Amino acid sequence: MSASNVLQQLAGLLASGGIEVVDCTGPLGPDTPLLKLPPELARDTPPIKIHRISEYDQDGPFWAWNWLELGEHSGTHFDAPHHWITGKDFPDGYTDTLNVQRVVAPVNVLDFSAECDANPDFLLTVDHIKAWEAEHGEIKAGEWVVLRSDWDKRADSEAAFLNMDENGPHSPGPTAEAVQYLIDKDIVGWGSQCIGTDAGSAGGMTPPFPAHNLLHLNNKFGLASLANLDRLPPKGAILIAAPLKIVRGTGSPIRALALVARG
Repeated sequence: MSASNVLQQLAGLLASGGIEVVDCTGPLGPDTPLLKLPPELARDTPPIKIHRISEYDQDGPFWAWNWLELGEHSGTHFDAPHHWITGKDFPDGYTDTLNVQRVVAPVNVLDFSAECDANPDFLLTVDHIKAWEAEHGEIKAGEWVVLRSDWDKRADSEAAFLNMDENGPHSPGPTAEAVQYLIDKDIVGWGSQCIGTDAGSAGGMTPPFPAHNLLHLNNKFGLASLANLDRLPPKGAILIAAPLKIVRGTGSPIRALALVARG
């Protein structure tokens, strides 16, 4: 079958509902949970603000529009390699220079939601990934890999979503060895339903924050604050995770969409 015929078939399945478009994005607004950095670093992502320009009034009688105040890494978002010091030298490491062919790819959904519910500090290991592959099939080059933790169910409360105490944040994520295992498979990127791509305890790992450190060192992408991964199969869906084309952007809020075959 030619590529043209495949696209025609895809268009027909989208029109008929044979393929469902699943929204893997959380709402973006003033109540969206945002990352909180240690106080000695001083600069947090500012709160999201939506400012009205006009809404069928004296400032614009026939139109409504707003202007936005938000950080690149707010809500469901994309981390480009330039976001981390290890990826700073890639000329295609910005949101306006990356190869968009890469951001539309098959997605592997690793469901460890039960383990994350039992232990918010759950760490995904190489053994976990190998066991998942033994059941569902090998993770291949050029594919997305995401951890289903069902953490999005906490998103209506920033306190519950960040899950911090005097010892720091408590949220699931990968070990450094797990990240390297996936990089060695040449994945396109890694995604999480938590506030960032790393576990809450990742600052104490070697290297620190391995999802950021190792992914971006290897020109890979990160996705954070994903939603509705419980509506995706372990394999077989296509994830579209395209950032805004911000000039020299280090990341961007996204509308992450998955194409899922019904039945």
